[in-house]
Amino acid sequence: MDKHSFSTLSEAVNTLTQEGYKEDFEAEATCIKALYSKKEYQPKELKVIDSYRFEGMTNPSDESVVFTIEANDGTKGTLVMSYGASTAQNEELIQQIPCKKN
Repeated sequence: MDKHSFSTLSEAVNTLTQEGYKEDFEAEATCIKALYSKKEYQPKELKVIDSYRFEGMTNPSDESVVFTIEANDGTKGTLVMSYGASTAQNEELIQQIPCKKN
């Protein structure tokens, strides 16, 4: 369950990194890639632990979500999904990642 209340996206990412979510995940065309280790994962190999939603200061439709993710091999990181004019993330692939059961 959500144990944080973040004011900004950067505060969230910085705090989560300090808590061990050190990898940056990115949803590409056919896989979710860990940018530092260069490992590639399929959604079923990952689990969304939590998510944190942020609205833009000037435009509420400029929304971002930070997902904390853990891979089956123990790799932990964050994936930032921005909604708005354009996004480079593969939203369909992200939606396939199972969520942790509480």
